[in-house]
Amino acid sequence: MGGRPKKPTRFEDEPVAGPVRRCAVSRTRQERDDLIRFVAGPDGVIVPDLSLKLPGRGVWVTADKTSVAEAAKKRAFASGLKQSVDVPTDLTEMIENLLVNRATNALAMANKAGQVVAGFDKVTATLEAGRTKGLIHSAEAAPGGRDKLDRKFLAIARDSGQKATKFCAIVDCLTVDQLSLAMGRSNVVHAALIIGGAAERFISEAGRLARYRSGCEQSEAA
Repeated sequence: MGGRPKKPTRFEDEPVAGPVRRCAVSRTRQERDDLIRFVAGPDGVIVPDLSLKLPGRGVWVTADKTSVAEAAKKRAFASGLKQSVDVPTDLTEMIENLLVNRATNALAMANKAGQVVAGFDKVTATLEAGRTKGLIHSAEAAPGGRDKLDRKFLAIARDSGQKATKFCAIVDCLTVDQLSLAMGRSNVVHAALIIGGAAERFISEAGRLARYRSGCEQSEAA
């Protein structure tokens, strides 16, 4: 006879049902993907748990820079964790760097999977072939070239009846150097994402970074 089935593991602060959590600052209930989970490390220092893998009691904060700074100012971490904690003075910058790393790593994986093409002409050809899931522009991209590609992308999306979703997006939150390093080539200014799971993961991670910086949704196909 087999033993009793194991109960599914969950974080100590999580309710049994639903991926909804309460922000420790605004006290509003939000989707888990719109918040960041924090735990206290063994040394009592606050640690962002972006991968949702760290054990122990956690506290959730809306995933934007302003909310994280407010949580530190109002001692929301200590209150939520019910213990004394140390908050790094550079916590907001630390989280931004971690989000940049997650986005660039996801882009590298999408590139390895053959779901990214770079260069203005190749991006244009990919758009015209109807294979584009999203566009990438470096933060330094000139408005002229960017606008031309954006108009084509949005027109094709409308003509094909695509509805705007978080997985059909225009990404512009990474620099030329960051894009180039992720793709292993020089001077990446424009790129197209080809339909596929790795491309969708990159769009999700890039959207998370953009929302953290600005507190609003990233651009989407309309």
